Amino acid sequence: QVQLVESGGDTVQAGGSLRLSCTTSGIGITYGSSYCLAWFRQPPGKEREGVAGIYVGGGSTYYTDPVTGRFTISRDRATDTLYLQMTSLKPEDSAMYYCAASSAYGCYSGSWHTGKGQRMDYWGKGIQVTVSS
Repeated sequence: QVQLVESGGDTVQAGGSLRLSCTTSGIGITYGSSYCLAWFRQPPGKEREGVAGIYVGGGSTYYTDPVTGRFTISRDRATDTLYLQMTSLKPEDSAMYYCAASSAYGCYSGSWHTGKGQRMDYWGKGIQVTVSS
């Protein structure tokens, strides 16, 4: 069974940095050696949106326009932990952040972030990030 657990959420000032973590388990058993991991977020009163994705086994990373150049997605293979390093944070980055997993197709098809993440199969419960102005 796939489990995803986010941590690292906090309240930070605009311009600051924060790193989110997502511990994963059961993914290799479910998908094998190649799969897609991603971060999404849902600001208050708005729809869920993709933030960043990583193709495990393929090596590619993907970012949506609002975070390109500011956020970095990475994965520690030894601990099966997904990270999202966020810098130059803005108040509009305030949201619940979720990590999600899908088969590799979600990444290499480019569809991981479409339809509010409908391509993704498994989701964490989310973690709150608040950026104060």
